[in-house]
Amino acid sequence: MPLLTAPAGSPAATRDPDGMAVASFVLGLLGLLVLNLFLGPIAIVLASVALLRGTTRRGRALLGLTLGIADLLVLAAFVQADSTISWSL
Repeated sequence: MPLLTAPAGSPAATRDPDGMAVASFVLGLLGLLVLNLFLGPIAIVLASVALLRGTTRRGRALLGLTLGIADLLVLAAFVQADSTISWSL
């Protein structure tokens, strides 16, 4: 019966958190431009899980976490400015 998860220390076990760190960075960056209501929280969750699993790309995960929080702050600023959930350039 095959294992569903990779053993600790294997290449696949370190690749998953690293991929999550990169994905959180990309989604956080993209969230500053579009869909920040959805992409911001996803970036925060991915970065948090990557950090908890011990990613080797810690800086990228922290950047993804910061960008995810910034997405929500940008959304909050625009909601305060024009009292709607959506915004456009």
